[in-house]
Amino acid sequence: MTAGSPILIVDDHELVGSALALNLRVEGEDAVFHPVRSAAAVLERARSGPPGLIVLDLDLGRDADGNRIDGVRLVRPLVEAGWRVVVLSGSSDAGRVGAALDAGGFVFVPKNAPFPALLTAIREARAGRSVMPPGRREQLIKLHRDRESERRELHGKLDKLTQREREVLALLAGGKRAQAVADHFVVSLATVRTQIRAVLTKLEVGSQLEAVALYRKAAGI
Repeated sequence: MTAGSPILIVDDHELVGSALALNLRVEGEDAVFHPVRSAAAVLERARSGPPGLIVLDLDLGRDADGNRIDGVRLVRPLVEAGWRVVVLSGSSDAGRVGAALDAGGFVFVPKNAPFPALLTAIREARAGRSVMPPGRREQLIKLHRDRESERRELHGKLDKLTQREREVLALLAGGKRAQAVADHFVVSLATVRTQIRAVLTKLEVGSQLEAVALYRKAAGI
């Protein structure tokens, strides 16, 4: 990365983003804070000029339509556009951080790190150096990939269910008992119990509780 290339701060917290940009400008960096309005606007801004270093919060709030803006989904297109991505996150979900790094993020810095540590991490990334402990990047990526593999396996099992069996399971996961499910579909309790047994067999679990837990895990509930 050449000297003088821009530093773009993308964060939904204006105080944090503005403070980072201001401190970096004091040090002579071409740093700009970009308020977040939508995912498309972030990519448009990044593609409007020469690439450099981007400090990207993974949790970017919601757009004008109320849709969640997921920073993880922005990492790959930003990297492909030539940006080096410093990943910020205040979330305790290490899997999301691993997903961002797997998509090409350069380094992860906790958003609750002391302000001087954030600035140091940005300076080091600017110079092509990571402040992450040795092996931590690989550990986070492996966690993400393991979760994705497990999620694919869970969805593979759920795909074995018929439409009605999935509907029955969804109602059970929503807290309804077998009789309530039978009333909902206007069928006998015996029919619902037969469907539940089919669900357990196809999901390879031994109880209704296990089936519901699997469904919720696959759905991210």
